[in-house]
Amino acid sequence: MTLHTTETYLFDARGVAKRFRHAAIFGALESLHRGETMRFVNDHDPLPLLQQITQRYGQQVQYAYVERGPEQVVIDFAVVPEQAPASGSGCGGGGQGCGCSGS
Repeated sequence: MTLHTTETYLFDARGVAKRFRHAAIFGALESLHRGETMRFVNDHDPLPLLQQITQRYGQQVQYAYVERGPEQVVIDFAVVPEQAPASGSGCGGGGQGCGCSGS
């Protein structure tokens, strides 16, 4: 599946200390505007992270594997432009990020 978005930004998790990775990834996702994509590169398949992203953002953030190898995994995460969060709901992000500010 290819995600059609306006801009793509690289996030190479291999350079982030493991204890900070999930927090950094959530911060990066919440910085994206609707219609933008984060190209995520990692040294392993982040299945627990994908579950957390689905639980936290629901259908607002979609993902598609670009590469799924034994030494490198590349995933595109996209903020869906046509979906707005329900009033009072959201991911806890703010600003113009993934649209989860609830305002």
